[in-house]
Amino acid sequence: MKVPTARGPVSSALAAALVHAPHELGPEIAGDFALNPALTDEDLQLSLFVMYELSYRGWDGVDDRWECEPSLIRLRAAAEERFEAALRALAAPFRDVVPEPLTAASIAHTLTAMTGEDGGPSLSRHLRVRGTLEQFREFAAHRSVYQLREADPHTFAIPRLGGVAKAALIEIQIDEYGQGRAPRMHQELFKSTMTALGLDATYGAYVHVAPALTLATNNLMSLFALHRHRLGALLGHLAAYEMTSTGPNRAYGNGLRRLGGDAGATRFYDEHVEADAVHEQLAAYDMCGVFCATEPDHAADVLFGARCALALDGLWAREVLGCWSRGESSLLGFA
Repeated sequence: MKVPTARGPVSSALAAALVHAPHELGPEIAGDFALNPALTDEDLQLSLFVMYELSYRGWDGVDDRWECEPSLIRLRAAAEERFEAALRALAAPFRDVVPEPLTAASIAHTLTAMTGEDGGPSLSRHLRVRGTLEQFREFAAHRSVYQLREADPHTFAIPRLGGVAKAALIEIQIDEYGQGRAPRMHQELFKSTMTALGLDATYGAYVHVAPALTLATNNLMSLFALHRHRLGALLGHLAAYEMTSTGPNRAYGNGLRRLGGDAGATRFYDEHVEADAVHEQLAAYDMCGVFCATEPDHAADVLFGARCALALDGLWAREVLGCWSRGESSLLGFA
C-alpha cells in the first residue's frame, strides 16, 4: 500500500520523511497540527493512520523500523493527545456510570442498555430501503478501510488477557478468522462483496479517498489496541461492535439483494447476522463482564471504549447521510 497523498503540513512532512531510513524527525514535524476539531482534522487523522499502519502491514517502500523510531512515537503521542481529548468530549454528554454492585451481569446489562439506545438516523435502514447502488459502493469503500483487516486491531488484546475473558475473545476472533480457513475469513468475504460491487478489493485501496471521520473510526481501534493501558477500552469497543451488528448487517444484506446482489455478494453480511447473534452474549458477559468483575479498576474504560465506538460511528453515519441528502459524494474525489 502506498502512503496516501498528504492533507496538511504534518502528513506532508511525515510522508517525505518515511521514504528515507529511520531518523530523528525535525522540529518542523513536531506535532504542528492546525487547531481544527480533531475528529474532522484531515491532516491529524491521516497522520495518525499513516503512523498506526506501521504496526499492521506497513507501507510500500517504508522501512519497518520506523514503527518504533522515538521521534515518530513522540509525534504520534501528540496527535493521540488531541484525538483522545476530542473523544472524551464526544462521550462526556452520555455520562456512563459504572454499575453498583459491579458484577459480570451488571456490566453486561449496562452495555446492553447502551447499545440499545436510538442513535438517530440509520445508515443501514437507508441502504436497505432506498440507497442507490452508487451509495452502496461508497459505503463499502468507506468500510473497506477496516473490513479488509477485520478483527486485527482487537487481536492485540489476546496476550493481555487471561481466563474466561481471554477464552471469550478468542472464540469471537476464531469466527472472524473463518475458523482458520482463509476463504471463510471475514476479511476475505468482504473482498467478494467489493468485487461484486466493481470495487478494488486490494488492502487499503480506498484510504486515499477516506475522509477524516472514516479514518477516525479506524484510528480509534488502533488508539486502544496499541496501548496496553487501554485494554478495557479496546474490549468495550469490540463489545459495542458485536452487540450492534446483527440488525444492521441484516439490513445491509437485504439492501444489497434489493440492488441485485447475489449470494456471493451478500455472504459477508449474512455471515455476520448469524455469527454476531452469538457474539453479543460472549462479548457482553463472558468477555467484558467477567473482565470488569476481576479488574474493577478498568470498568470505566470498558464503558468509555463502547461509548466512543457508538458515538463516533453515529457521527460518521450522519455525515455520510448528510452528503447523500445534498447530492454529494461522501468520499474525497470518489469516482
